[in-house]
Amino acid sequence: MTTDRVYEVLQSVCDPEIPTISVVDMGIVTAVEVVHDDHVRVAMTPTFVGCPAIDVMRNDVLNAIQQLGVSTVEVNVNFDVPWSTNRLTEAGRAALLKHGLAPPEHYESLALELEVLNNVACPYCGSRNTALKSPFGPTLCRSLHYCNACLQAFEGFKPI
Repeated sequence: MTTDRVYEVLQSVCDPEIPTISVVDMGIVTAVEVVHDDHVRVAMTPTFVGCPAIDVMRNDVLNAIQQLGVSTVEVNVNFDVPWSTNRLTEAGRAALLKHGLAPPEHYESLALELEVLNNVACPYCGSRNTALKSPFGPTLCRSLHYCNACLQAFEGFKPI
């Protein structure tokens, strides 16, 4: 068993709220340790405190690794590595777009104001002629927007 093989199988474990993105590309898996061929440890961090999907993801990770024939699998959920949208891989950003969510911009420092939610690129046409309709979407990590170019409403993934 190798770390690469574990990461490969974890690519098939999707975020239950956004099924086009894996827990790896979402940046939720923060570490994989192959103790030996029959013992693997995985560390995960939730995107938000109280994330309702973390237990589902934890069980999906556990089951996926057990499918490799590993009998001892430890999946630890912790905040040792804080999650941020900068943890999204490029494949993850593309997966959000495929799901119809505007992926967040990569940032060096995040201004703590609503300005970061303005000028979000439309996931349908790419225009930045968009308007923030509400910073509160259907989940804590999303905001609601409207594209003035293609006239589509869309959700944006909040940069955090």
